[in-house]
Amino acid sequence: MSEPASGAVIVISSHVIRGSVGNRAAVFAFETLGYPVWAVPTVILPWHPGHGPSTRITVSEGDFNSLIDDLIRAPWTGEVRAVLSGYLGAAYQAEGVARLIAALREKNPDLFYACDPVMGDQGGLYVPEATAIAMRDRLLPLASLATPNRFELSWLCGVPLETNAAILEAALSLGPSRMLVSSAIPMMHGSTGNLYLSGSHALLAEHRLIDNPPKGTGDLLAALFVARLLEGLKEERALQLATASVFEIIARTGKRGADELTLERDAASLATPMAMVQMRRLLHPSQKRRS
Repeated sequence: MSEPASGAVIVISSHVIRGSVGNRAAVFAFETLGYPVWAVPTVILPWHPGHGPSTRITVSEGDFNSLIDDLIRAPWTGEVRAVLSGYLGAAYQAEGVARLIAALREKNPDLFYACDPVMGDQGGLYVPEATAIAMRDRLLPLASLATPNRFELSWLCGVPLETNAAILEAALSLGPSRMLVSSAIPMMHGSTGNLYLSGSHALLAEHRLIDNPPKGTGDLLAALFVARLLEGLKEERALQLATASVFEIIARTGKRGADELTLERDAASLATPMAMVQMRRLLHPSQKRRS
């Protein structure tokens, strides 16, 4: 594995005491691939809510803004190359993240900001609608890359997404110049896909579907894809490696019968995945319009 370019990543998401979701997944992925991480919690939980009722500590508006202010005036902001935001505990946190991105870009116009709009899945929204709206209106317009799942993209655009062509059109309309959509429509039976759209590529990475995967796969995918892009890999290779790592770790976790991603035992799968991923080039929406 090549050495990543220098630069720290700020990761802003949930923190669980037990498990591998939110910041626990993203920070481990970035650090395994060689990036220093500044981790900012939005909420603190004993475990993922899917495991049952638990205490939820949301970082208050005053405390969250104070943390953001500290980061903005920190003497080490020149170290920061990228920011990844994920699960937010309240709508006001989107404003704080937006302030941070704006301040960092004043010093480094090339700052890479990835917005993972963690808000729901096929069961519907699992954040208050005001929080989802804040992500849509305040954060997505600032994003270099967005990484929604198919439900989230559908909610953000207000249209059903039953085909990959519809997903591509929705991704193009949303705004960020790069969009990675998980849970896309597979072409192979018994598979699932990650669909990526940029100005030059429309790509689909497919792998075998594994039933009842642990939570945290979206957090992990977003972090790995950002890390690979920062490494300087071409988009297709970055997508292939990120998808292969997530698939391999899900498969290994399932074989162990674990209820959480077993990242601590699978660092090699993050760095040098061996799993097979089917890569497909799709018709880019711009090509369709010219034809």
